[in-house]
Amino acid sequence: MNWKNVLPRIKLPRITDIVSTPSINPVKRRGLLAGGNWIVDHVKMIDVWPAQDALANIATQSDGNGGGPYNITKNLARLGCGFSLAGVGLLGHDDDGGKILRDCAEHGIDGDALRQTFAAPTSYTDVMTVAGTGRRTFFHQHGANALLDASHFELTKSSARIFYLGYLCLLRTLDVVDAHGRTPASRLFEQARAAGMITVADLVSNEAGDFAAIVNPSLPHLDYLFLNEYELARLIGEPAVKDPALLEAQAGEVLQRGVHGAVIVHLPEGALCVAKERPAVWQPAVRMPAKLIAGTAGAGDAFGAGFLLGLHEGWDFPRCLELAVCAAAVSLRDATCSAAIEPWANCLALGRKMGFYEEVQIK
Repeated sequence: MNWKNVLPRIKLPRITDIVSTPSINPVKRRGLLAGGNWIVDHVKMIDVWPAQDALANIATQSDGNGGGPYNITKNLARLGCGFSLAGVGLLGHDDDGGKILRDCAEHGIDGDALRQTFAAPTSYTDVMTVAGTGRRTFFHQHGANALLDASHFELTKSSARIFYLGYLCLLRTLDVVDAHGRTPASRLFEQARAAGMITVADLVSNEAGDFAAIVNPSLPHLDYLFLNEYELARLIGEPAVKDPALLEAQAGEVLQRGVHGAVIVHLPEGALCVAKERPAVWQPAVRMPAKLIAGTAGAGDAFGAGFLLGLHEGWDFPRCLELAVCAAAVSLRDATCSAAIEPWANCLALGRKMGFYEEVQIK
């Protein structure tokens, strides 16, 4: 198979057209409901990654949004998605929890189902980003996210078209495998599908020994699964690869475990969408100059937001993937997860200006 970028070139609408153009595929359900990890990222730019017991210098620091649902909804708002956004989660009664609620209000994200508790602090992550490379390392406090359970979700009251939950393997209560081999997360996906929602999950790269045991129960109740090449490898118990043909085979195995729509694999070199009874689609990454890259935190969620915008609007997979890699590229220009995100037409324009790799670039 020829993996060159052969995506059709669509004409970009004027900004005024974005507001007035109706959904390509209008349906009764509209909007996205996102649940799971709501996190404040404390991003610190450091000069080097130190050896054990050594010292590194912090050049700058800033706070930003973190966690799948927080990043996805905020990115969709900044992309100008044009449909309703709502969140479900558990926050602490603290400054970070207040920041999240205010930020959601400012971006038009419905935070009525973002509850607060005195039992734990708002979850946070210290993100250490090496200035010269953009590589980052995470130190995570589970906080209130660990207490989030199925009772916090009222799926039957939502009219959203898409239900997103992330990250599996970082939601301690929702990740628990019961005596029947099910998790609370898998039952939420089952309920959402029964209610008529499109179900979407995202994973996190952690070292949990029961990674596959946590994820597998949800697969038969998912329409779409986002994951990177390392998470894919852990899920199927094989070495991580970057070759698209090998990635297709690995993603195909996950698809056979019950995913109804598609498995979407994102990596620095590009992205792959593998769906049932359709040709696999490979989209190369944007040629983003190193001098424009401030950090890679949140690039995967920027990718996910771009794909979900297209999915909600009925775009085909190649077009969804193109916007996804462009949104991810745009996000690299800031060390936080969402500050650099622009309206979706701008993201496409920037990606096309920079150009895409013609072949897979193995780094």
